[in-house]
Amino acid sequence: MSFPAKVMRDGQLEKRSSGLLQLWKKKRCALTEDGLRLRDCKGGGDAAAASTFAWSSKAKELRFERMATVDCVEYKRGLVYFTVVMATGKEIDFRCPQEGTAWNAEIALALVRYKNLQAVQTGRNRRLSGAHLGSTGEDEEL
Repeated sequence: MSFPAKVMRDGQLEKRSSGLLQLWKKKRCALTEDGLRLRDCKGGGDAAAASTFAWSSKAKELRFERMATVDCVEYKRGLVYFTVVMATGKEIDFRCPQEGTAWNAEIALALVRYKNLQAVQTGRNRRLSGAHLGSTGEDEEL
C-alpha cells in the first residue's frame, strides 16, 4: 500500500469475522488493480464520505498475488454470499446487496485480469531469456 493504485470500485461489503461468533462486520472496500482493500466502517455510509475516503495504516489488503479464486456464490434474501479463497487455503466470507453488478463478479474479473497479465509477463520473460540463451549457439555449424 505504499503507492496509490487505480480504484476500480469503491463501496461497502460485509465480512464474516473469524471469531467464535462469526459476526458480519461492515467494511469500506476498494477494488484496485492489485487487490481488495478493506477497512472498518466509521460513521455513516453516505456517498459524500465515500468520495473523500482515505486509507489509513489500519486498512487490510487482500492482494491478487495471494488470492486463488472467488467461490461459493449463493443468493439469499436479496444478498449475494461469496468466499475469497487465498493461496494458503484460507477462506474469507463476504456478503453484499444483490443490486447492480455484484462485488463477487467484479473481484473475480479483476483477479482473472491480474492472473492473465502475470502469465503474459512470465511468457515474455521466458521468451526473452530463451532468445538470449539460444543466440550464443545458433550461429555455430555442426
